[in-house]
Amino acid sequence: MSNNGIYMRMLELGDTMPLLELKLRNRAFFQPFEPIRDEKHYTLEEQGKEIANGISAAQQGQAYFYGIFLTESDELIGRIALTSVSWGVFRNAYMGYFIDQAHNGRGYATAAVSAVVGKAFNELQLHRIQAGVMPRNERSIRVLQKAGFRQEGLAQRYLKINGQWEDHFLFAITKEDISN
Repeated sequence: MSNNGIYMRMLELGDTMPLLELKLRNRAFFQPFEPIRDEKHYTLEEQGKEIANGISAAQQGQAYFYGIFLTESDELIGRIALTSVSWGVFRNAYMGYFIDQAHNGRGYATAAVSAVVGKAFNELQLHRIQAGVMPRNERSIRVLQKAGFRQEGLAQRYLKINGQWEDHFLFAITKEDISN
């Protein structure tokens, strides 16, 4: 998948060091939007396990983890994931993403979200993708809106982020939303 100066592919074990470096470089920037993580999360071993678990989850149709890379340099600048995939009559996944602070504001997240939505609907045959965003994360809300997601409600005390139970706006898009 490529678009707007980026391309995406499933994360591989060879991406372990670049993923660790990305997370270390952005640790303070990401922290207000993430769970509190144990120090071992920020080790090569743990990032390797995370990628290996992602590969296994994809093989089982449970989750898909994509690296977001700059086309010109092959630098890993983010990750976008479809998780908690449900099949049967739901055909739903949850989406989450992050972009290196140094590359924010250039349209990369919007391009990645749009590309993964297309892949989810056209290749994976999902019907619905959901995303939760804290109300104060205005940049991420704009990304979802630009990619065609609609706000469906507010989930109070939805996820424990940075040590606090945080409200999240719930956004979703269905296959019908982009095929019209």
